[in-house]
Amino acid sequence: MFWIKFSLIVIVVFALISIVKLILRRIFNIEKVKKDLFSYNHINALHGKIDKWIRITTAVTLIGFSWVLVYNKGIIYLYLFVVVFFLVLDYGVRAFFEWKHSEYPKQAILTLAEMLIMAAAILTVVQVRLIGS
Repeated sequence: MFWIKFSLIVIVVFALISIVKLILRRIFNIEKVKKDLFSYNHINALHGKIDKWIRITTAVTLIGFSWVLVYNKGIIYLYLFVVVFFLVLDYGVRAFFEWKHSEYPKQAILTLAEMLIMAAAILTVVQVRLIGS
């Protein structure tokens, strides 16, 4: 039952992100930028360096929290809030570099909208206890 709920939530979130991006593109006349699938799409070298350190810090922190989570199940909510923090940090840095250093500064609007939807989805799932006991 967990995987069915999880799959439905993921599908709804990605559909919502797509719809919101489509609406924002039309409202703000944002042209679609072609991005490679499964690539980092860094704006410039500084963004690449900062993003690398954010990813390393995220990985180390989440592995550490996972290790603690094995022994203390009560901090699952703290773990999820750390996930949201790093999600906001990663998308915030990307939006900043898109806004300040990109050929397409309006892309930052789409990045921020995606960040807000993903963070809201995670926090909603935690708050309403849609997954788990």
